[in-house]
This record gives sequence, C-alpha cells and structure tokens, in this order.
Amino acid sequence: MERTKFILDEKDMPTHWYNIQADLPKPLPPVMHPATGKPITPDDLAPLFPMELIKQEVSTERWIEIPEEVREIYQLWRPTTLFRARRLEKALDTPAKIFYKYEGSSPPGSHKPNTAVAQAYYNKQEGIKRITTETGAGQWGSALSFGCGTFGIECKVYMVAISYHQKPYRRVMMETWGGKCVPSPSPDTKVGREMLAKWPDCPGSLGLAISEAVEDAVSRDDTHYALGSVLNHVLLHQTVIGLEAKQLMEMADVYPDIIVGCIGGGSNFAGLYLPFVKDKIEGKKPNLRIINVEPTSCPTLTKGPYAYDFGDSAGLTPLMKMYTLGHDFIPPPVHAGGLRYHGMAPIICHLYNLGLVEARAEHQLATFEAGITFARTEGIISAPEPNHAIKVVIDEALKCKESGESKTILLAHSGHGHVDMAAYDAYLSGKLSDYAYPKEKVDEALASLPKMPQA
Repeated sequence: MERTKFILDEKDMPTHWYNIQADLPKPLPPVMHPATGKPITPDDLAPLFPMELIKQEVSTERWIEIPEEVREIYQLWRPTTLFRARRLEKALDTPAKIFYKYEGSSPPGSHKPNTAVAQAYYNKQEGIKRITTETGAGQWGSALSFGCGTFGIECKVYMVAISYHQKPYRRVMMETWGGKCVPSPSPDTKVGREMLAKWPDCPGSLGLAISEAVEDAVSRDDTHYALGSVLNHVLLHQTVIGLEAKQLMEMADVYPDIIVGCIGGGSNFAGLYLPFVKDKIEGKKPNLRIINVEPTSCPTLTKGPYAYDFGDSAGLTPLMKMYTLGHDFIPPPVHAGGLRYHGMAPIICHLYNLGLVEARAEHQLATFEAGITFARTEGIISAPEPNHAIKVVIDEALKCKESGESKTILLAHSGHGHVDMAAYDAYLSGKLSDYAYPKEKVDEALASLPKMPQA
C-alpha cells in the first residue's frame, strides 16, 4: 500500500525560521511614518513590539534561530503531517497528485500558534505583562490566548463583532486559556465608542479591531500589541510550515508544480510557500505556480491598487505599501472571517507585484461545496478559510483530468472548522449566499487612501 501521510521526527523539526528578505530580487518598499513621510525607525515601533521582533521585522539575515523555549512548545503539535489526498484524487478521477500540509492539529486548531507562541516568548523576555490584539474568525485570538497562557501573560482580544456572534465557541476557547475577548467595536476604547455612536449595529472589521487593540496597548506601559498576520516577522515565524513541507515532499519524492492557499493577511500561505518561492527566485523551479486565493467579498489582490495605506481603520499604524481596498473598508459578513482584511502582507504584495505569485478570488457557496467534497473524501471538516484554497485545488486537478497531465499540487491547509459548524449549518440549509464586492464600493473605500506627506 502506498503511503498517504508523511511526518518528520521531532529531532528534524526546523531550528531556524527562513527570512525571504535575504533573497528578494528587489527589497521591500519601506514602511512609512504617516506624519513625517520618512521610513519608520525602531523607536517608532517600540511602544507596540519587543525589540527582538522589531529586529526581525527589518532583518535581511536568511536564517533566524528559533529559541529553544519556543521549539519546546512547538513540540506539542509540531512537526505537522503532510497528507496525500488519495481519496480526493479518486473522487475527481484526476491524474494529479494532491498533497496537503495540515495545520489543524495544533491546540487552537490552526497555524496561528506558530507565531503566537513566538510573540508571547519575546514579550515575556522584555518583561511585558499584558498583550492586546484583534481577531477576525477567532483563530488568532485563540492562538494568542494559548500562547500568552504558556508564558503567564494577560491577553485582551478585540474580536470582529459579526464573528464574535457567529462563532461563540472561539470566545470560550480564548477564555479557557485565560484570555479576555470583547466584540469590536467595543465601548472599551475611544475608537470603538465613536463607531458605536455612528453605527450601533456595526458588524466590525479587522481594521477597526486593530485600531482598538493598538489604542489599548499604547495607553499602558505594561502592555504591547501583537498582530497575527501581515507583518514580516509574523510571516517569518510561519515558515516553519514550508520548511517542514520541503523535507516531507522530498520524503515523498515529489516537488510541487502548483501551490495553493487562502489569504486574508497572508501568514499561513506565505509560511508554506516562501521556502519554495526561494527556489523560483533562484531559477531552480521557474515554472512553479503559486496561487493566492481570496474571497470575492474581499478582493484585495484581485481588485485593490498597490498603494500606501494604514493597516487599521483609525490610522494609528504606520503606512505600508500593499494591495488594499482602503482602510475604511467594512466587509460583508461572510463566514470566512479570517479573510476579511482590507490589506495584505507587504511581502505577498511585493511578490505579486513582481509576478512571482498569482491571485484568484472565489465565491462563498462554491468554496463550501469544495469543503464538503473534501470532508466526504479526506474526512477533515475544514475552516471556511481553507475551503477557498480547496476550491482552487479541485479546479486545477480537474484541469489535469482534461489535459491528462499528472501535476503535483500542494495545498496549504490552515486549520479545521470544528467551531465553524454554524457556517456549515447555514450552507447545508440553503441560507448562505454569494457576495461580490461591487466596484463602486471599492472606489468609495479607495477615496480615503492617505496622501503620502512630502519628506
């Protein structure tokens, strides 16, 4: 019988994270201070992040050592398994070879603790007692509550209101690990109170929740802020996924022709593909296709311009160059809460702008249909977010069926959907609908893009 799963021994787990900034053909555009129009300095970021994370954010060293204390906690679930999706291949009657790297075996059920544990560790080293953050679907809030709990740090989570109500068990998970979770917009911050005064039933957005968490953090000396995606150091920590995957694909004696993953802020998928995109940059695998999949309801890469914008709604963060729908963007209440961010990781945007990766947008109903197919073949009930990538994997596998090509497809599977069953219930009972974000709404949001000050 041929193998369907591949796993490393604990001793083979990566000892270093991979930093793509060492190998980019062009450096990333600088992050800018909104008031001065000049690149930000470490001192500008010090109120929010520990210095070790600030150093990682700007580092061009190829390898960053993973602290032993972090690796010890990683061993609760890492290394994670690479699966060959043989039953899905058979159901599709495709000659394609489909593999998926599954991150749902972590305690919170997703890829997020790869960076949550690291961020909590570096904050603990700097003497920080409390961390604030935002969360969309609740995966990041769960992971940071878990990470903070392992190091005895207090955690306050501002959860996008629509997800707070759609996914109550994510809140319970956070509270079980010792975190405190409130719906955003909340009455706990000035930003939240102002939004509630204007729009009492506001469904919230990641940008708004970021604003609340940042405002909270800068108001206290014992508190830092943590971000679950987008920033360079977050993507760096997630490369443990791709480094394991490269070893496991070698074990399976294959190399991917196509890599597919979902993107909201981009950390899960980038974590898988950055070690592979290095091969493409170096000319070893020039034809490797890397497909970033986003929802049509939040079409950041596929419809947004490449421009400087705030990472949050209130304009409290530095300006990053990214594909954006405008920091005022309030997304529709689709169930893929982790994919409802107005911007995208600058690294992914840079690679997309250079033509090294692709992007595609998918409708909600088709992604749930794909998720059902995956569950009925591979057994895993996926979160709504990776269902977007599963849809594209199935499409690419069916193209192989038409052409007769036996391509190898690698899926970044970010986590299970065991606390997303309300979404599946809504789909199975016919209550979900598709939503394509209209061009006039995009234009309206982009009207508020910040004007870059003259340095």
